[in-house]
Amino acid sequence: MTGLKQKLYEKIEAHRPRIKRLLDEHGETVINSVTVQQVIGGMRGIKSLVTDISYLDPYEGIRYRGYTLDEVFQKLPKPPGAEMPYVEGLFYLLLTGDIPTKEEVDEVIYDSVNRRQLPRYVYEVIDAFPNQSHPMVILSAAVMSMQRESVFNLKYARGLNKIDFWDPTYEDAMNLVSKIPVIGAYIYNKLYRKTKYVYQDPTLDFGGNFASMIDIDKPYDDVARMYFILHADHESGNVSAHTGHLIASSLSDVYYSISGMINGLAGPLHGLANQEVLRWIQDVRLRFGDKVPSKDQMQKFVMETLDSGQVIPGYGHAVLRKTDPRYSIQRDFCIKHLPDDDLFKYADILYQVVPDILLEQGKAKNPWPNVDAQSGVIQWHYGLVQYDYYTVLFSIGRALGVLSNIIWDRALGYPIERPKSITTDMLEQMVGIKK
Repeated sequence: MTGLKQKLYEKIEAHRPRIKRLLDEHGETVINSVTVQQVIGGMRGIKSLVTDISYLDPYEGIRYRGYTLDEVFQKLPKPPGAEMPYVEGLFYLLLTGDIPTKEEVDEVIYDSVNRRQLPRYVYEVIDAFPNQSHPMVILSAAVMSMQRESVFNLKYARGLNKIDFWDPTYEDAMNLVSKIPVIGAYIYNKLYRKTKYVYQDPTLDFGGNFASMIDIDKPYDDVARMYFILHADHESGNVSAHTGHLIASSLSDVYYSISGMINGLAGPLHGLANQEVLRWIQDVRLRFGDKVPSKDQMQKFVMETLDSGQVIPGYGHAVLRKTDPRYSIQRDFCIKHLPDDDLFKYADILYQVVPDILLEQGKAKNPWPNVDAQSGVIQWHYGLVQYDYYTVLFSIGRALGVLSNIIWDRALGYPIERPKSITTDMLEQMVGIKK
């Protein structure tokens, strides 16, 4: 048993009594009232899921295992000469709640490198798709094709005590975490570089190896680390995380679950937002004749946009009440590495003028930029200019958090998810519209 798996086992054993006590002593305690707006409006804000992996604080942004993003980027070990932490260190943190040492991260990297090799048939599945296929479709199919590799399915079929469900799930999760960057890189090379060659460098970490596989020079290795860490998790209620959790609650293996997560992430109301923001910024640049506008010129443009009934993409958030820390971390990177990039200049002027205008007009409870207002600009700067691929990057990062949650769901014995539905007639009777 590796050090990470042993640490996880100890954490699980310590956590199980807490869940049992909550159910035994407080199982019937009412903790949340539900409004009609929440019932009809997609269950928004209803407290009905449990995760210790991450929490979205309205004023501090996403916390991973209680740590703010600034603390995560400061405390996690970094590769020699790198600005951004090891992605493997984040996975250790998400699973255990502990900040790993450099030695503990090295052990995870060693274990992960030995799991990176893809079965031949996965390459064949990817190659079978036409080059005009959407990369998210290929990613979803490639991940699901590996279902035959599931350790959980094998051990479940042979008879497995439910208290041990987490163990083979951990093995599946480690295998998939190690392989999904390779799948993503092969898809990129097939569709955009017109090559089927992917060299996995066993001396490189998660982010460094990904940058090497798609052949983008430094500091893109740090961009990859930053991007995967920032997108790793966002509580359990967002579409991608919830989809993965829901599928896994039926005891489907992680390959089914992560394939479903990818499908949910592909929607324009979720993972596509970053490319839509970038496309909008590029359209704005064309309107200004490729000249960076002054603050006064941008203020006028933003006012006209809002007055016409349109929105400013990348601004506003359902929960956050301050600038998204994921945006701030990326902005700091841009200021250091690409301050003269025209697209960044547009994004930065928007940041200087949009919040005040939205506040003045009362257009948003949170007028500040979210993660999508910046992320596409960085990818474009380093040559990754294929919009459709951005959500693949998102998927690779998000798999880290969803897989961590699934392992813990199995460890704590959470049941199949099954909310109760009611009819419109019943709802009208409940509020007094009908008798």
